[in-house]
Amino acid sequence: MKIEVPYNREKITLEVAPEHFGAILKLNDQTSGAKKSAVEITREAINGSFDAFMELPGSTLVIVNDATRPTPTRFVMDVIGPALERDGASFLVATGSHRAPYRNEYDFIFGSWYETFKDRIYVHDCHRMEDMDYYGRTSRGTELYLNKLVKAAGKVIAIGSVEPHYFAGYAGGRKSFLPGVAAYSSIEHNHKMALSADSKTLALKGNPVHEDLEEAMAFVKVPVYSIMTVLDRNHEIDTVTAGDIDESFYQAVEAANGIFTAPLDKKADIVVTAAPYPMDVDLYQSQKAIDNAKLALKDGGTMILVSACREGIGGEAFVKLLSSADTPDEVLRKIEEGFKLGYHKAAKMAEVFKWAQVEGYTQIPDDQLRSIFIEPVHDLQKALDDAIAKHGPGSKVVFMPDGSITVPLVKTC
Repeated sequence: MKIEVPYNREKITLEVAPEHFGAILKLNDQTSGAKKSAVEITREAINGSFDAFMELPGSTLVIVNDATRPTPTRFVMDVIGPALERDGASFLVATGSHRAPYRNEYDFIFGSWYETFKDRIYVHDCHRMEDMDYYGRTSRGTELYLNKLVKAAGKVIAIGSVEPHYFAGYAGGRKSFLPGVAAYSSIEHNHKMALSADSKTLALKGNPVHEDLEEAMAFVKVPVYSIMTVLDRNHEIDTVTAGDIDESFYQAVEAANGIFTAPLDKKADIVVTAAPYPMDVDLYQSQKAIDNAKLALKDGGTMILVSACREGIGGEAFVKLLSSADTPDEVLRKIEEGFKLGYHKAAKMAEVFKWAQVEGYTQIPDDQLRSIFIEPVHDLQKALDDAIAKHGPGSKVVFMPDGSITVPLVKTC
């Protein structure tokens, strides 16, 4: 059998004997029959509510995701762009704790609209406290600081995408603000809650990260209009929800559950999991493909991560922590001694490294990968063949071409 696995903007073809094939876990198709265009789907979602919102007094600020997210902002802009141009709206790129976008990434975010709005696009920098306003303290102790442009605006439009998130339950909605345009200290305190066992993919009720995010959003008093997208298996718009930030988020969650969860009869000995472009920017982002794949892997199994990691490791804190320890258990002990932003990523990875062999087909130097408990491989087919030989005649392989956003739902273990 031949299986295609994404790598950067290309595909790698792998071969596996039928007796070793377990499953391909792909995103589902929600739409039956002829699918509407992205413009039609978006236009139907905003209906008259967008025009009514734009009539509110004051300046308009549009919060958009950076290029590490698959959010199809450029297609949404094809619908609302003319109105925003007439309004003189400005834009804030929600980088969270990420770097600012590169020039070519603005094209991914805004498409042809970049030239129209380039002089009104601002990039959030979580480290510039002079650019922050204080909003309040949540019951879990998160002191919320947000970019000053939010409070200065008369109204805010948040454009995002909703898909499973490995510790917030789901991306989208409230995450446009925290971590999107929040201060580093606010992000760090919220993300520390990711160490809880209740902070996991698909979980909202009882998830301390999510509940803290929702509580933080209650401090935001400026009118907010939310446009949330849900992508299909071809990374095209399947669903758009719009309006109130909470209602549109939960509506998008329902649609996301039908697309991003993949049933699996049994866990496999080997899982090949890919972080597709643009989520392959670095290992920090690609870790999501590891976290999802662990749900499909047997104890003692082999996981092969396929990700270009175009910008290397990313996130210095988590890699310094991992490389400073001799064992995954030592990593977890160090985290207990003191938390820094990025340690939540190290914790999730260390938990997997305790019971699984993780290999990486990436552009990261071999010594760097080995220092963080990942064995580098340079021939993906050979790595797969070797893993099959290691686990024996009855071994099964599961392929996850959209590993970053596909959540296996195992029927039996």
